[in-house]
Amino acid sequence: MKIYQVGGSVRDKLLDLPAHDCDYVVVGATVDDMLAAKFQPVGKDFPVFLHPKTRDEYALARTERKSGRGYTGFAFHASPDVTLEDDLQRRDLTINAMALAVHGDLVDHIDKLVDPYGGARDVEAKVFRHVSDAFAEDPLRVLRVARFAARFTDFTVAPETLLLCQKLVDDGEIAELVAERVWQEISRGLMEAKPSRMFEVLRACGALAVLAPEIDRLWGVPQKPQWHPEIDTGVHVMQAIDYAANKGWPLATRFAVLTHDLGKGTTPADILPVHHGHEARSVKLVGQLCERWRVPRDCSELATHVAAEHGNIGKIAELRPATVHDLLMRCDVLRRPERFAQMLDACEADKCSRVGAQGELPAYASPVFQPRIDALVALAAMQAVDAGAVADTMVAAGKPERIAEAVREARIDAIRRSFPRSQAEAGGK
Repeated sequence: MKIYQVGGSVRDKLLDLPAHDCDYVVVGATVDDMLAAKFQPVGKDFPVFLHPKTRDEYALARTERKSGRGYTGFAFHASPDVTLEDDLQRRDLTINAMALAVHGDLVDHIDKLVDPYGGARDVEAKVFRHVSDAFAEDPLRVLRVARFAARFTDFTVAPETLLLCQKLVDDGEIAELVAERVWQEISRGLMEAKPSRMFEVLRACGALAVLAPEIDRLWGVPQKPQWHPEIDTGVHVMQAIDYAANKGWPLATRFAVLTHDLGKGTTPADILPVHHGHEARSVKLVGQLCERWRVPRDCSELATHVAAEHGNIGKIAELRPATVHDLLMRCDVLRRPERFAQMLDACEADKCSRVGAQGELPAYASPVFQPRIDALVALAAMQAVDAGAVADTMVAAGKPERIAEAVREARIDAIRRSFPRSQAEAGGK
C-alpha cells in the first residue's frame, strides 16, 4: 500500500498558497485493507474513506470510463493494479494531476514531485491544460475550468482545452448538467477573487449561452455613455460583480449584482441605448434563471428586490418623501433591515463600478455612495416613529380605521424632516 497527497493541495504548494483541503490516493490496496486500517467508508459511487484520526479523504486509485451522457455517466474501476499514473490521468487539468508520496505523518518535499503530465510546467506558465482527451467525457469540467479562471486570475486556458470545452457545448453535453451542479459551480465561482473571468471562459466556449442566455445576451447591448462610460451592458455587469468581490460581499449580494440588469438584454432595438422598463423585465428574467438553477431562497429574493428597485434607490435623492416611504416599504425594511443593507451594497456595485475603456469615470462619480446615506437616514426616521403611540391616538380619537393611514403619514413626515435635501422642499405625499 502506497499513499500520495494529490490534487489541489499539491498545486497550491507550488503556488505558495495555503492548502485548505488535502486529498489522498491509495495505491495497491483493497477495500478490505482500508477497513482493516480503521478507515471509514463514505463513497457512494467509488471507494472513498475518511482517515480515522484526521478525517481527511483517502480514495483508492481508480480509472474512469464514459458510459452515458452528462457528468454522472461513468463506470469506475478501483483495484490494487491501478497505478498512480492511471489515477492521475483521469483528472481534469495537469495542474491538478500531481502527487507527493506520504510516509506516515510526513509528506515528501516538493522537489520529489510526481508529475507525469507536466503540471509543474503549466503552473509556471500559468496555463489551464487538460490531462487527456478524457477531459471531454465530463461536461462539469467546463464549469470547473471557468471557476478556476476566477480564482487564479493570471492563468489562461490553453487553446486546445478551450476547443474541448466548445466540443462539449456543441455535443449537447452542457445542456445535460443538472441544476444543482451548475449552481454549485457558479456560486463557488462568484465567491472567487475575480468572478468576471468565469463568465469570460463560459462565453468563450459557448457554455454561457446554454446555461444562462439571460446573461449571455447582455454583451453588445449599449447604454447611454453619460451614465455608463463602459457602454456595453455585459461589460458593466462584469465590472459590478468584480467590485462586489473586491468588497468581500457574500454570495447573495454577488448574485443580485450579476442579475440586476438582465432586462436590458431584452430592450427593443429601436429604443436603444435607452432601457425604459428594464427593471420589470429583469424581475421576470431573474425568476426564470433562479428556477432553472434552483437558486437558494436568500439569493433569489435579494436578486428579485435589487432587480426591481436598483434604479429607484440610485435616484432616491430625487424622490418625494412619500415615494421614498413606499420604496422602503416595498423593500420590507422594517422587518428585514439586514437584507436592505445587502440591497444597498448591490446598488453601490451597480453605481460605483462603472469605468470606461480608457479608465474614464462618469460625471457623477464620487468616493461615497450617497444613496446609501440617504436611504439609511430615511430608514432611521421611519424606525423612530412609535407606531403604537400613533395607533393609541387614533383609537382615543374614535378613528381606529385610520391607524394604518396615520402611521404612514407619520413616517412620511419623519422622512421629510430628516432630509436637509431636495426632498424636504419637494413637499407633497
